[in-house]
Amino acid sequence: MTGNSDSQTAWAYHEATKHSYASIRADRHFLDWENRPLPFKIYPTVEPVRLPDELRQTGVAALSAIASSLPAQTEAVPDLEAVAQLLYLSAGITRRRKYAGGEIYFRAAACTGALSEVELYLVNSDLAGLAAGVYHFAPAEFGIRQLRAGDYRGVLLEATGGEPAIAHAPVIIVCTCTYWRNAWKYQARTYRHFGWDNGTLLANLLAGATALGLPARVVCGFVDGNVNRLLDVDAQREVAFSLVAIGHSDIAAPQTCEKIPSLGFETVPLSQREVDYPLMREMHAASSLETGEEVRAWRGQTPATEFPPPAGALLPLRAFSDAEIARSPAEQVIQRRGSTRKFAGSAIRFEELSTMLDRATRGVPADFLEPLGTQLNDLYVIVHAVDGVPPGAYVFHRDRGALECLKEGDFRAEAGYLGLGQELAADSAADVFFLADLRPILQRFGNRGYRAVQLEAGILGGKLYLAAYAQGLGATGLTFFDDDVVQFFTPHAEGKSAIFLVAVGHSAKHKNG
Repeated sequence: MTGNSDSQTAWAYHEATKHSYASIRADRHFLDWENRPLPFKIYPTVEPVRLPDELRQTGVAALSAIASSLPAQTEAVPDLEAVAQLLYLSAGITRRRKYAGGEIYFRAAACTGALSEVELYLVNSDLAGLAAGVYHFAPAEFGIRQLRAGDYRGVLLEATGGEPAIAHAPVIIVCTCTYWRNAWKYQARTYRHFGWDNGTLLANLLAGATALGLPARVVCGFVDGNVNRLLDVDAQREVAFSLVAIGHSDIAAPQTCEKIPSLGFETVPLSQREVDYPLMREMHAASSLETGEEVRAWRGQTPATEFPPPAGALLPLRAFSDAEIARSPAEQVIQRRGSTRKFAGSAIRFEELSTMLDRATRGVPADFLEPLGTQLNDLYVIVHAVDGVPPGAYVFHRDRGALECLKEGDFRAEAGYLGLGQELAADSAADVFFLADLRPILQRFGNRGYRAVQLEAGILGGKLYLAAYAQGLGATGLTFFDDDVVQFFTPHAEGKSAIFLVAVGHSAKHKNG
């Protein structure tokens, strides 16, 4: 039995990092602002090459881009301008704001605490305007630093056990996560945030790829040590979390037999000192895969979600049709996306909520979700103010395209409590909770299934963000009191675990403006 197969580590981590009213009150953690980590990874001895910064106007509506993906065999090879656009829409700086102590950077994708612990690397073949190599994306300079010259896609092909999308992808984006940059605020719970923050970034990336006419596939199964060695990251501090195959070419990735030498590039320390939370690294190590055979056995065979039959009447969604959807292009919606700081408390239309739920859940192209449209997380909704929908608690039946009412009532106070006592969850129009039955997921995927379920929740949450902003609404991701969330939706949610929460509604700033 491998470490990944023994899913007790995932269960132990999940239980140890739950929030409760008592645990929050007992937590003595405080933010040491003098020791706040840098928001960027910096290689001081490697000069960045600036990327072209002209944003292509695709004309593809955001609500279309988040709801679809191109077939994997679609012949498409991005050029440097397309690669630059994908990097910008995923992890680029969209706004800057100066304050007395320095400067705040607002990134394209939502991130817990705005700490941006996800780093992006390119592994590519020769492209128009970009030589084959391994590169690190430098958002501050909007450039890339070359770490290795040559075509190293074969290393990733071997690491993914021959994943077909990797074999024929001209560009592979590797997403890594840095422990301390997020743990500075969130401590050991950071490993959950890896999935959320990588996922919201991937929602942008997938939408951007679709808008540019590029197939994309998320790959969560790979030999961790091989990918980390290729990037030459210090795995005690930074680890590969997901890969994304971009484009498709008939020219397959070349085999790479040579040993990958260490680079030893200097990087600027994130802080004067780092606090170690071993629980996160134990979770990552226990969910790591060691051989190509193990990776191949890990992929696919997604456990099916089994809902009990509806106990009452269903409320069919009234999503906007393709002809009725807001036509705001994907790249423009991503640029203006933010995280709502205060909701107005006013009602949204049922068509708007329906469109968010419908467009966000049409399927994620990923190696742990087969066939396309399979989903690990179930969506539960507390409706506060949606025209034509009685306030109450609902569960979303994707296969039926309908909401089932679990209980009616004004639950603003309860929602505010469940969202860690934050007014955002009480003042929104609706709160979408992601819950998952971890038992079949961990039985099928082992400890790595915990990565997958968090990553999927982040992707779906990121799509909800974009669907809200495409319709002129606001959204924000929130944390929660784990067991209290499950209890609120029980008996329907009995045995499940709370994974993520996104609140949606009218922003008070825009509503009053």
